[in-house]
Amino acid sequence: MNVRRHYISTAALAAVTALGLGTLTACSSDSAAAGNTDKFDVVASFYPMAFLAEQIGGEHVNVTSLTQPGQEPHDLEISAKQTAQLEESDAALYLKGLQPSVDEAIGQSPVTTKIDAATLTTLEEHGSEAGGHADEHAHEEEEHGEEGHDHEHEGGKDPHIWLDPVKYAEVAEGVGKAFEKADPDHAADYKKNTEALVKKLGELDSTFKTGLADKKNDVFITTHAAFGYLAERYGLTEEAISGLDPESEPSGARVKELQEMAKADGVTTVFYETLVSDKTAKTLAGDTGLKTDVLDPLEGITDGSRGDDYFQVMEANLKALQTALGSK
Repeated sequence: MNVRRHYISTAALAAVTALGLGTLTACSSDSAAAGNTDKFDVVASFYPMAFLAEQIGGEHVNVTSLTQPGQEPHDLEISAKQTAQLEESDAALYLKGLQPSVDEAIGQSPVTTKIDAATLTTLEEHGSEAGGHADEHAHEEEEHGEEGHDHEHEGGKDPHIWLDPVKYAEVAEGVGKAFEKADPDHAADYKKNTEALVKKLGELDSTFKTGLADKKNDVFITTHAAFGYLAERYGLTEEAISGLDPESEPSGARVKELQEMAKADGVTTVFYETLVSDKTAKTLAGDTGLKTDVLDPLEGITDGSRGDDYFQVMEANLKALQTALGSK
């Protein structure tokens, strides 16, 4: 392989092992081997990036995730040991803008191949409201001379591109090309694996389009504004209790606005997620007589996830949306 190699001592390797970094078992049976293996060593920032590396790299890669299962990725703080571990890898795959500490660590790292998923597709600005209904709402306010909410200003660039299978496929294609360039000895396999993954993501896109074609309602409420791209792709509107930051606290005015909107738009369900507290969602649902359910932003796979990988959880998300939106 035409990749650089570093050798570290047994003591240093033990220190890396102690970090408990979540190496994907499909790529390597040795969870201690975060770098310096006989494979193409990839450090991924969190699950959606690690999944891409695993699917594209196949048997040729050893993938390590900086974010452990069950850890909220937005809150990740890179340790000095993890920063040092980056130096033992051949490539770093991350999504700039989601995890500031990762951005800084990779930016300062000497790792040869740095792949920023945010540069492989187009990021958009989303706030606490996103999708077709949001656009109609803004247009109506303009017609009536109302200022409304500056959702674009409050949201900034939305990093949750992996929840749109089409955008995720665009990222996959870019990652595949980067792997081919960095490890040319296995370029043919990377190309083949990328094509297979993109095809499967295309099938998932078709499944979502078909599954949501006969929906009775277009609006859904979430705790965390992670589903803006998905909403836009399939003609839905996401109304989030909080913004892009899952830990932000909603204002009283926002909660009241959602209560009124839920009644007006016939919303049936408030969605919460597995890695963030469900308290706010259940409080809002209780106050408005709505149901609650899980809509997983797929920032990590845990024992509580409705599936073992990206595709299984996305299919579970589709079923949850179908139920909430009255799809046949």
